[in-house]
Amino acid sequence: MLACMVLSMSQAQAKDYTITSPDGQLQVTIHTDSERLTWEIQHGKTQVLMPSEIGLNGTSGYYKPKGRATTNSITLGKGLTQVEFRADNDAAAYRIKLSGKGSRVITDEKAEFNFAGDYQAFIPYVNDNRGGERYCFSFESYYDEQPLSKMFRDSLAINPLAVRLPDGKLAVIADMGAIDYPGMFLVKHGDHGLKAIFAPYPSNEEIGGYDRLNLVPTERAPYIARDVRGALPWRIVMVTTEDKQLLTARLPQRFGPPCQIADTSWIRPGKVAWDWWNATMLTGVPFRAGMNTDTYRYYIDFAAANRLEYIIIDEGWSGKESLRDELNPDIDLPTLLAYGKQKGVDIILWSSWRNAIKNTEADFKHYADMGVKGFKVDFFDRDDQVVMRSAWALAECAARHHLLLDLHGYRPTGIQVAWPNIVNFEGVKGLENSKWEPRVDDGPLHDQPRYDVTIPYLRQLVGPLDYTPGAMSNATRAQFFGNNDHPMSQGTRAHQVAMYTLFDAPLQMLADSPSKYMKEQATTDFISQIPTVWDETIALDGQIGEYVVMARRKGTTWYIAAMTNWQPRQLDIRLDMLSMGTHQMEMLADGVNADREATDYLKQNRQVTKGDVLHVNLMPGGGWSAIIK
Repeated sequence: MLACMVLSMSQAQAKDYTITSPDGQLQVTIHTDSERLTWEIQHGKTQVLMPSEIGLNGTSGYYKPKGRATTNSITLGKGLTQVEFRADNDAAAYRIKLSGKGSRVITDEKAEFNFAGDYQAFIPYVNDNRGGERYCFSFESYYDEQPLSKMFRDSLAINPLAVRLPDGKLAVIADMGAIDYPGMFLVKHGDHGLKAIFAPYPSNEEIGGYDRLNLVPTERAPYIARDVRGALPWRIVMVTTEDKQLLTARLPQRFGPPCQIADTSWIRPGKVAWDWWNATMLTGVPFRAGMNTDTYRYYIDFAAANRLEYIIIDEGWSGKESLRDELNPDIDLPTLLAYGKQKGVDIILWSSWRNAIKNTEADFKHYADMGVKGFKVDFFDRDDQVVMRSAWALAECAARHHLLLDLHGYRPTGIQVAWPNIVNFEGVKGLENSKWEPRVDDGPLHDQPRYDVTIPYLRQLVGPLDYTPGAMSNATRAQFFGNNDHPMSQGTRAHQVAMYTLFDAPLQMLADSPSKYMKEQATTDFISQIPTVWDETIALDGQIGEYVVMARRKGTTWYIAAMTNWQPRQLDIRLDMLSMGTHQMEMLADGVNADREATDYLKQNRQVTKGDVLHVNLMPGGGWSAIIK
């Protein structure tokens, strides 16, 4: 893919440089002079970005070629600072690189994204700040769909953020590789542009936020990062001609840091019986259900019976200020670990981030020695340099003790490539939000099914997501209401089941009560067959915010799923991915009455062959899944 660099200027005007993607469609032009460094992006005949400035510490200035230059990449240098540009077939990117022996303090970084028109965008605004602090947020945002000119000037947005270009193309802005550096927020810039903003370095913190689970910065320094060496994160603009290209883009693998674990054979993905969403609500048992040994023994039995690899014991097993003091006396963890080992079911524990960083080495070793297999670390709710450094340290320590991590309140930027023992992230408006979703007029305030068919294109672009699917109580838009102890989902039963194929989650939850899953054993049997990691993924069809269709392969078995928003639709799915011969297909689809009773579904078995076309009917908020062997 790498050849010779194309220079778009004469010898006397050696200030502009052009690089081109391997397929010749994506062109990046870099402009340099004594004042500014800018880049612009062209895709075919479509102007993606107008000249947009790049700078560090308030300066830009003249850059000249440095190092090896090729058709689709170039590095420009200025003193101890270099900028590496890259043009892939579907993405233009750059990153600033620092050379020299010393470290640097970064007061600010300039990254602009100026579009040629007032295009419609999918904007995930920051909301629900912890303790009122501007940059303290869980990275869970619905998408405001509005023209760039109508963006709220006083609001931060997270990324990935999508912009609809002419000719049906899509541009998506993202960062990748923020490891020892803050993550990138976006704000309105000019009439129809965006620019990056970064959380300043926290110089003082206090306990606060939700239920005093956070560390909330009370003062921030006049710089965004210190002791910085090497390469800063990638600034990426993806460009697609079809929305479905985003479903298989694998940005972390392409732009993330190298793997730090030599032997990954101990990392065990799988499905999890989870307690929190269903409020440990069991029925038909001879004991009082709750956070106690009998309840979790029952969860282990359920997991074993349905071939689930894990259970999670969520918040409430440990004290508020420690992972080893003031433990819940009603939970006999050694007994549960021994029972789980006997049944082939392992245990993962919950922790707040601020407790996990207090005595990480001693605590992780203690629980790993007991037989605990991982930690769900919650309430990061920041991405300044301090938090990003701590996530790396947590992952490194966990890997030494063969512990998995599931990070909540944290937005992935590639750390999972370096530390694949980080098997999932939250940073998503998942099923938990249904517990407190308010009604307005004739339905819920937020359009969850539309969100469900947006995140595979955007949030999932940067890493797996702990959406925690699996609701067995399902509701139409008219019937839905939030209920903390008896929660339900928006959309159909088949919509929930389709998530197990469509959503990336190497550690995937079954969020509802074991009692409900046992009453709905046919659905549970279907879910329990679906893997959580894949050998191959094909994006079949879809449009951001409307619907999504994907096929995934594990071994010789194909798993295909589709979901829609509240709009019912008919899809034709062609089985070109199958091998020759006759295959057995097990299908779970919306029932004929699912538009009135969202729990209604149809489960069928039939034979199929390569090239067959399946005619799929999706009800409002509906879904469809198939397992083909």
